[in-house]
Amino acid sequence: MGRWTSLWAGRAWQSAGPLLGLLLIGLLLALVKPEFATPENFQLLLRQISFNVVLAVGMTLVILTAGIDLSVGSILGLAGCVLALVMVRSGLAEAQAVPLGILAGLGVGLLCGVLNGLCVTLLELPPFIATLGMMSAARGMALVLTGGYSISGLPDAFKFLGQGFLLWVPVPAFVAGVVALWGWVGLKHTRFGRYVYAIGGSSLAAYLSGVQVKQVQFWVYTLCGLLSALTGVLLVARLGSARPTDGMGYELNAIAAVVIGGTSLMGGQGSVVGSVVGAAIIGVLRNGLVLMKVSDYWQQVIIGGVIIFVVALDTLQKRRSQTTGARPLPPGDEVMAPPSSSVSPSGR
Repeated sequence: MGRWTSLWAGRAWQSAGPLLGLLLIGLLLALVKPEFATPENFQLLLRQISFNVVLAVGMTLVILTAGIDLSVGSILGLAGCVLALVMVRSGLAEAQAVPLGILAGLGVGLLCGVLNGLCVTLLELPPFIATLGMMSAARGMALVLTGGYSISGLPDAFKFLGQGFLLWVPVPAFVAGVVALWGWVGLKHTRFGRYVYAIGGSSLAAYLSGVQVKQVQFWVYTLCGLLSALTGVLLVARLGSARPTDGMGYELNAIAAVVIGGTSLMGGQGSVVGSVVGAAIIGVLRNGLVLMKVSDYWQQVIIGGVIIFVVALDTLQKRRSQTTGARPLPPGDEVMAPPSSSVSPSGR
């Protein structure tokens, strides 16, 4: 009875813990700073959180497979520079330049994701090394294309994607909601999602169960690159200009959101919903610290401390589950797939 109680408690904490933390932080900030709870600040929060939500969904896919992607911020910056160059310097009318620029930016992100996926699966490079190289290459390419200068003069129709509202809700929040819903459905209700959890739990066991491990890994990095570019589209539209330094540090925000939301860095355990809540926690913390006039340097210290605290709690919970003989399971039923002889393990 004790082991099942421990397992239930572990699952309950994983699903409800981050949400309770978010509510507690929001309540405390509302009491300390009444302006935190105003409708105007809530709109600002939604817009600020949206960018990290889109990034966090892609990062969740990668981390669930026990991988990591350090290049998301650089891909964001490169995609933003490419789309801005196309819109401003193509000489096309606004009606043609805007969609062409968006497609160019998304295409760059997709290409970077494909290259990351090939490095991890075909060349069998460690994800840390592969994406670290892409982080440097993408940032360098953004600097080469722009000469280190920002690109302004973007069409107003494009800026609406980052600055406009739909029924009081900021447009980026709508986009982030659609992406989060897509990620939740994909992980919870598709075979691909079950394979992602299986690989994170044990790539060898997944391979022996017939999962095409390398194919799934390739697609999670590809999708992460695409979502990074989508974040770049929204961010450039919000700022009204593109800079080669856009997205610096965003990879840390995305990883922090995923970890705070309950996804294990060892893979196989977590959810998109948790990552969305994690992104909200980071956004609320930053917003509240700004309202309290805390310096940027101390903001980094405080958020870093929160990350360490959450990871420590996660580690302690896992150790407790192991000592009682219960191993935390991913959401949903057990992950199994029909056997196949045409797949190869990922090397884990």
